Amino acid sequence: MELTMTTFDKREQGFEAKFVHDEELMFKATARSNKLLGLWAATQLGLSGDAAAGYATALVTDHLENHSMDEILDKVAGDLAAKGVAREQVAARLQECMHQALQQLEADQ
Repeated sequence: MELTMTTFDKREQGFEAKFVHDEELMFKATARSNKLLGLWAATQLGLSGDAAAGYATALVTDHLENHSMDEILDKVAGDLAAKGVAREQVAARLQECMHQALQQLEADQ
């Protein structure tokens, strides 16, 4: 007996594939934006070279360990508070980093 896919089955597979693609894209964009935010924050903290890279990598790792974006913002804002950088400024920079990360990922495709 030959099985044929209905239009509904094909549409369902298409939606599933798009969902997986979108989830993967958001995962990559979030990791990249956290790294960009970390590099920016490291500069604000006067870090450079390996120390700056380590700070940025730690933000990516923290998010992978199920820390929410609010927790990431709280950490960076806490680190930058002594430098006079408000949480709102960090949140705005994170939005810029996400936009930049999405543009970079689209350019990579």
